[in-house]
Amino acid sequence: MFTIDTIIVVVIAVIAAAVGLFFGYIVRKSIGEKTIGNAEQKAKNLILDAEKRAESVRKEQVLEAKEEAHRIKKETDEEIKQRRLEISKSEHRLIQKEEMLDRKIENIEKKEEEITKKERGLIAKEADLQSAVDRQNDELEKISGYTREEAKQILLSNIEREVRGEAAVLVKEIEAEARENGERKAKEIITGAIQRCAADHVAEITVSVVPLPSDDMKGRIIGREGRNIRAIESMTGIDLIIDDTPEAVVLSGFDPVKREVARLSLEKLIVDGRIHPSRIEEMVNKAEKEVANIIKEAGEQASFDTGVHNLHPEVIKLIGRLKYRTSYGQNVLKHSTEVSHLAGLMASELGLDPKLAKRAGLLHDIGKAVDHEREGTHVDLGIEILTKYKESQAVIDSMASHHGDYEAKNLEAVLITAADALSAARPGARMETLETYIKRLQQLEEIANTTKGVDHSYAIQAGREIRIIARPEEVSDKDIVFLARDISKKIESEMEYPGQIKVNVLRETRAVDYAK
Repeated sequence: MFTIDTIIVVVIAVIAAAVGLFFGYIVRKSIGEKTIGNAEQKAKNLILDAEKRAESVRKEQVLEAKEEAHRIKKETDEEIKQRRLEISKSEHRLIQKEEMLDRKIENIEKKEEEITKKERGLIAKEADLQSAVDRQNDELEKISGYTREEAKQILLSNIEREVRGEAAVLVKEIEAEARENGERKAKEIITGAIQRCAADHVAEITVSVVPLPSDDMKGRIIGREGRNIRAIESMTGIDLIIDDTPEAVVLSGFDPVKREVARLSLEKLIVDGRIHPSRIEEMVNKAEKEVANIIKEAGEQASFDTGVHNLHPEVIKLIGRLKYRTSYGQNVLKHSTEVSHLAGLMASELGLDPKLAKRAGLLHDIGKAVDHEREGTHVDLGIEILTKYKESQAVIDSMASHHGDYEAKNLEAVLITAADALSAARPGARMETLETYIKRLQQLEEIANTTKGVDHSYAIQAGREIRIIARPEEVSDKDIVFLARDISKKIESEMEYPGQIKVNVLRETRAVDYAK
């Protein structure tokens, strides 16, 4: 049991604790209120400081803005003032120019008035002069007995005769000098090009001959009731001529490629020994593939030999086809290669473009690869082919005029024409039938004989020169220059011939008298 003392102690302890808590609360509250008051005072002080600083910054910014605006306004005013000054100066200059123009216009008008007055005076003087000339002409007509037109014709005739004589002498001198210098330079260039260009001199023919091991093979080629020979001719498009020629069969046809296919097929059949329609078809197919490869290789080799690259594959094949094409017995591929070399060498000597000349030289006869299949001249066909396969216009222009079908548009075109004539005209390059040769000589003499002032003419040097005897009573020594030129122009326009023809006009005057 608790005693009274214990209870009193406990009560006192509780009261003391309560009193301590109360006083602690009072002290803490006082301290808290004091702390809060200090914090609030500090906050107010901070807010006041911030407001003072903000106001100061605002005033500074406003002041700076006013200063900046004042500076900009000052600069703008200065710029406007400067521009007004410039405009004023420009206006002053324009006013001065206008005044100068006004003065010039006044001077021009004064000069025009003076010129008009002088023109009127000149017209009046001219009328007086013409009147005096007319009177003088009338007097001259009365004195001479000729009308004005008759006198004019006589005077013009005399002047024409005198000028024509002087012109003939001058033309002769110029031609002699140009011929001397031109021939010397041309010979140097051409001979140099020919010496540097090696070419074959073997003329080709238009038929193929296949040798046979024996005449017994002819019967096997013909076959039973001619079935083998018919099969060969129908599959190749080439005629087989089997006659009394010992141990040989002749193949004849217009298409050189087909003729080559027929030749290879027949040679393969002869070696194989089995000759019947199915075997013939097999050998013809093999020969066609082989000829196609040969054509491609020939075109590539020609391109390599001449240094002409970047050709279209189809153009290379067409160049290769020229291997089996002949012109007057001359192999066209060898001729084209030779023309390419000659044109390139001459272009280098003359300072022209050798690449263009060689390319046009190689392609100048490409139309002959298809001229037996399509209508048109080989020049037009060549232009069509080169245009189709995107060749340059310079190449087309250079090859288009080598036969005179089109006008030469550049100097390389002239070289292609010269190189083509050189390649065709050299000995052994082409074969020509006797009939064609005789016709050309007759046409040459006929052109000369039908020209006014020619007595007779002779074609000599295998048609490379024509000598003309002029009638001395109709043609003077000075006129023979014009006569030779007229005949050469007629030959150029009316004839086709390789190389060039020399026109040599001779005139002789004989004086005969008798002593009695």
